[in-house]
Amino acid sequence: MSMITNDWLEPLSSEFRKEYYSQLYNFVKDEYSKTVVYPPAEDIFNAFHFTPLKDVKVLLLGQDPYHNEHQAHGLSFSVQPGQDIPPSLVNIYKELHDDLGCYIPNNGYLKKWADQGVLLLNTVLTVRAHQANSHQGHGWEQFTDAVIQAVNAQDRPIVYMLWGAPARRKKAMLTNPKHLILEAPHPSPLSAYRGFLGCKHFSKANEFLKASGVEPIDWQIENI
Repeated sequence: MSMITNDWLEPLSSEFRKEYYSQLYNFVKDEYSKTVVYPPAEDIFNAFHFTPLKDVKVLLLGQDPYHNEHQAHGLSFSVQPGQDIPPSLVNIYKELHDDLGCYIPNNGYLKKWADQGVLLLNTVLTVRAHQANSHQGHGWEQFTDAVIQAVNAQDRPIVYMLWGAPARRKKAMLTNPKHLILEAPHPSPLSAYRGFLGCKHFSKANEFLKASGVEPIDWQIENI
């Protein structure tokens, strides 16, 4: 795991010294040594590398990394260039088109969002190849809860997009009155029709940021 070196280190450094993290580190290290795990080890903390805490404007919470080859690269919902756009992201792009008029791009590489302050955080940061949820319950959830708490403690306007039941359960942690919480069903094809499509979260986020004097997000992902 390539270590976090930017301003995330201060709020998270105490986590690295806790017993659960030692066990998590050993578990993940062992998994990488004996089986195929995604994302590549050097990409595990990309969400933090690409989006320093001081720059976070939006927290978009996912669950598990993609578990097929060449997909996951450390950002929730994003896949590496050249990969098919996953079904949930197809629906995210549909909503962006209907909400803001964005064209549907030919790729699912969301680093442009991360570079603008969208923290693309999964609650679990690693997964065995082709085994969804295989690294749940080993400590990642405690670590990413500490991340969410660090964002909650920021004294400035921040938007949370909580899609699906697991993400919405984190709402109880979000106590900062300066922040905006947006909730919807998950964009998965199994649930998007129950209220994700039509939720207008992207325009609502930008309206909130602009009203707070913060530069809004350019959500358009360009064709490669």
